[in-house]
Order: sequence, then C-alpha cells, then structure tokens
Amino acid sequence: MTYQPFYIHGEDRPGRWLITCDHATNTVPPDVNGGDLGLPREDMERHIAYDVGAYGLAQHLGQLLDSPVIASNFSRLVIDPNRGEDDPTVLMKLYDGTIIPANRYADPAERERRLAQYYRPYHDQLARMAALPHAVIVSVHSFTRQLRGRDPRPWHVGVLHAADTRLSDPLLQLLQAEPDLVVGQNQPYGGHLPGDAIDRHASAFGRPNVLIELRNDLIADHHLQHAWAARLAPILTRALDLTGL
Repeated sequence: MTYQPFYIHGEDRPGRWLITCDHATNTVPPDVNGGDLGLPREDMERHIAYDVGAYGLAQHLGQLLDSPVIASNFSRLVIDPNRGEDDPTVLMKLYDGTIIPANRYADPAERERRLAQYYRPYHDQLARMAALPHAVIVSVHSFTRQLRGRDPRPWHVGVLHAADTRLSDPLLQLLQAEPDLVVGQNQPYGGHLPGDAIDRHASAFGRPNVLIELRNDLIADHHLQHAWAARLAPILTRALDLTGL
C-alpha cells in the first residue's frame, strides 16, 4: 500500500461541518529513519506522539453530523501540522521530558523534506476542503490528564478560540450547562498560535470555527469515542443554530 499523509472520510457528505484532526495517528512514515523515531512503543502510544482517541471521535462526529472529516497520517513528532512552518516547535527534539532520537540531529534540510512530504500535502487538502461554501470548521484534539511533574488538569473538555467567538461562545454556554462536566475556556491551552491550522484555514478567511479538546482517558476506546460523539453532535448542532450563521 502506498503511504499517504492524510485520510479523508465522507468528502461527499452534505453537512456544513468540516471536521479536522491534526494529530490523528502515531504513524512514522517509512522514509523517516526506517519508520522508527527511536522511541519505545510505550512512548509512541502516549500523547507525545498523537492525540489519543481524537481520530475515532472525529470519525464518529463526521458520521453523526453527516459531514466530511480530514485527518493527518503522521505523528506530531515527525512534523507537527498544528504549527506554522516557521514555528520552532514544528519539529520537536524534546517533548514532555522525552528526547526524540531520530529528531535529535535533524537539520534544516530534513525539516524541509518533512514539510514537503507530509505537512504540506495535508494542508493542501485541508485548504481545498475548507474552501467549500459556508464551511464551519471544528478541530478535534485530546489532551493528557497530567504532564510529567505537573498538577492534574481539572477539565473534561476544553473549548479553544481566538478573536472569532461566534461559535465558541454558544458552545461554551451549552457545555457549561452540563452538570457533570468541568469545561475550560482556552484550556488546557490558550487560544490559537499564529500559523496553526485554525489560524491558517479558518481565521484568515473569516470562517466560523472552534477547537475542541477532550481529555484523552475519556475517549480511550471505540465505545467512549462513540458515546462522546453522540453527546457532542447535538450540542454542536445547537451551538451553530444559535449563531444564526
């Protein structure tokens, strides 16, 4: 099978949403150090390599919202598609206390090769799909409950936004009304970074958008991913209705 740096599901679905998953897999392409970053399997299964559970959640949301899904097919440790090309963290050499052996001596030429081979093809497809009329972008991510040496994070779900809060405001209100959820606004991370995927494909064009972060132990298996998609889909639909867009 020929390697491809992205997955697209349901491109012909008629829904308004475009569901993106920037950190969908922990795949290391075969032409990156023979398909091995030099990390043990347990590290490649952690959040440092990908957003655990996010891809399954994104696929279920796409089905329930009858909307297309695009996902990356390379580990964030290969090259991070949710960073700008000029961001110094686009190719990480150290992450959450772990040195990435295959990245330790990666030079500018290797960085450019990975951008050309993996990062840009993903973004080219995302740009093409985001250009559909009236597209509303929801980016699906997950976060780990506790980073090494840090306090546990209290949130179940986070809603991230920059200056455009047309969709995030009603979504936050609806989620915060759920009695069993601790909801973070721009938590566990703050807003968006210049050049990241939302900035590049939504904010730059005035497209309504939101980024959702789920705590990864809550979506760790297929059953949990389906349950959360079933919970989020009507909330997202109601939030979009409230915007009047």
